[in-house]
Amino acid sequence: MDDGTNWKSWIESHAAVLLLYARQWSPLQSDAEDVLQEAFLRFWKNRHDAQDPKAYMFACVRSAGVDFLRARRSRDRFEQQARLDRSNLEWFRLSDEGDETRIAVAAALRRLPSEQQETVILKIWGNLTFEQIGRTMQVSPHTAASRYRYALLSLKKWLLQDQLS
Repeated sequence: MDDGTNWKSWIESHAAVLLLYARQWSPLQSDAEDVLQEAFLRFWKNRHDAQDPKAYMFACVRSAGVDFLRARRSRDRFEQQARLDRSNLEWFRLSDEGDETRIAVAAALRRLPSEQQETVILKIWGNLTFEQIGRTMQVSPHTAASRYRYALLSLKKWLLQDQLS
């Protein structure tokens, strides 16, 4: 296993059982493949330190699977909160009310700091998850969710003020 040339044959001979093991953390084949890929990267970085490479590879799959579940649960919480936020934002949806609403929304969006503006556009119009927004903007999903929340609070405040005046 120390020879870098036979890693391909090693992973091919173990891939099926490793993928089956990765499916413990994900019902979707594609997610299990992602878990396995992440596990293999972890394994490969530290393979020389492993006393038992096969056991270490399974430990890497387990660790990557647990991390995957943790990230998915966190993303689900953020998205559930976003759905709650959206349910209170019917005023934000563009409707047939005419150009006045579109102009007001566009003006309010321009008032946001650029990071918040970008987050809102990616979330609402791009329909991205906070994890995807984080990857796109090179920030954590938590930061993306916070920017979104702060932006919505500002937009709501400004648009309601405009309605009242």
